[in-house]
Amino acid sequence: MTQTTRAPLENADGAHIREWLRRFQHVRRASEKLCAPLETEDYMVQSMADVSPPKWHLAHVSWFFEAFILAPWLKDYQTPDPAYDFLFNSYYETHGKPFPRHLRGTISRPTVAQVYQFRAHIDREMERLLSAPPPEHLDEIIDRLEIGLHHEQQHQELLVMDIKHILSCNPLHPIYRNDIRQQLLAHADQAALPDAPRWHRYAAGVRQIGVDYPTEPAFDHDGEGFVFDSETPRHRQYVAEFELADRPVTNAEFLKFIEDGGYTRTELWLSDGWHLMHQTGWQAPEYWEKVDGRWHTMSLGGLVPVDLNAPVCHVSFYEADAYARWAGARLPTEAEWETAAVDQPLAGHFVEDELLQPQAPSRRQGQDKNQAPQQLYGDVWEWTGSAFLPYPGFTPLEGSLGEYNGKFMSGQMVLRGGCCATPGNHIRASYRNFFPPQARWAFSGIRLARDV
Repeated sequence: MTQTTRAPLENADGAHIREWLRRFQHVRRASEKLCAPLETEDYMVQSMADVSPPKWHLAHVSWFFEAFILAPWLKDYQTPDPAYDFLFNSYYETHGKPFPRHLRGTISRPTVAQVYQFRAHIDREMERLLSAPPPEHLDEIIDRLEIGLHHEQQHQELLVMDIKHILSCNPLHPIYRNDIRQQLLAHADQAALPDAPRWHRYAAGVRQIGVDYPTEPAFDHDGEGFVFDSETPRHRQYVAEFELADRPVTNAEFLKFIEDGGYTRTELWLSDGWHLMHQTGWQAPEYWEKVDGRWHTMSLGGLVPVDLNAPVCHVSFYEADAYARWAGARLPTEAEWETAAVDQPLAGHFVEDELLQPQAPSRRQGQDKNQAPQQLYGDVWEWTGSAFLPYPGFTPLEGSLGEYNGKFMSGQMVLRGGCCATPGNHIRASYRNFFPPQARWAFSGIRLARDV
């Protein structure tokens, strides 16, 4: 997570604390809103090891506030059930023994109703703590609260990803929300395709990459003051001259890759990807299937025709890399991506738009299509060619929270920019998301780069 260096908050007035409480309540309501369309039976499904049941997500983010804020600092705090500390610990080995990830779908008790009761209990107790926080621990409490809010926002995106995968495994193609379906069906019949991508050149030079620890409370900057530890420290990095495509690769463009035998041409693939593709039978992006000779995709509005104008989504790093090679280009490094994005406005299609599906550039609001580059933020996470490794001088947080990012800096690739399921105030140019190269259920897409 982040390590902050703030002005002392011991003398903060009540309005300051009330603002943190308001933000806490807003984030908590957003998680429950995402789950509101679900049936009770949906909350329990774990469709693969990487997916967690929605019920578990709701309980885990509540456990986080209990374990790292309430238990240490709220006098006379009582947990509803001591077993929750085991059941809903994700991977904090220094805190206690976590329940095995691949078995989360076996936790039929507590029930969905009891999990919501747990959430309500945490909300009440957090309000009680913030109504009279111990002055000597106020800085630590606000730091942990800020971390907890960004942690829950990460799980909101995971909820959307996991709900989509859960529903996709049902042969009935269940619809999460009918209004999403109507919008996607309307888009699918619009035949005008985006112009060919333009290339934008960036000069060679030494760049400042990443950020240093923030010095002010995040809500004073609409989220800009918060960073995860993996985004630090700011450091100098030489970036050679390069070009970046002005938009992500579209479904129409990826379909040409498929039709040109992209999944059968070994010269396009990394060895691990080639063998995995044959083991899994990949022949198209995740969720694509042919119906009456036309490609369809599973969305949160059910099965709909593939929108050829929209960015391709749900491809692995291996597929992204193979496509880039087929197109005579490559994936950008994360330093190149940040070089292009750092001066661009944090505008895009995020979870607040509630479509939960990538959109074509012409359908997005508030951005001139001639402004370059387009869609750097929102719609799809963009694979980079960079492994998720520590920056020079990286230091994880002390204690259990030091496990948040540092322990995963092996076997992961970096993605940048956020997606249609990301909260808008959760993203920034320096944000480093990461997934293993075979992952496809994330809202992951492709932007091309090339050498000059």
